[in-house]
Amino acid sequence: MEINPYLNFNGNCGEAFQFYAKVLGGKDLRIMTFADAPPGMPVTRETKNQVMHARFRVGDTMIMGSDGPGGRYNKPQGYAVNIGVDTPEEADRIFAALAEGGNVGMPIAETFWAKRFGVVTDRFGTHWMVNCEKPM
Repeated sequence: MEINPYLNFNGNCGEAFQFYAKVLGGKDLRIMTFADAPPGMPVTRETKNQVMHARFRVGDTMIMGSDGPGGRYNKPQGYAVNIGVDTPEEADRIFAALAEGGNVGMPIAETFWAKRFGVVTDRFGTHWMVNCEKPM
């Protein structure tokens, strides 16, 4: 079984996924727009350049997403995507990149359970937790 995040955007999925793949070291980034759909699919001038499906892989995890066409976008709430890393330096790097232009909910710092932990909403509206856990 796999459980993979599927992120939704309000017209900026392509930009977000290029950024995420770069920051997270994503492999095999693929972005398909509504203009790439087979003939006969209802594609409008407003939706043709929006992302129908995007994805990239980080380790064994596939991160996927799309734009919410036709007003079907809902602002994210009630979840965060957790990024578990091996070193405090990697946690600091990723957190700083995601925080640029975003909103820090909890600055990255040492906690009783983690060498580094922080919460941020990036400039695209995705909520992240960056976590470098201490050994149990």
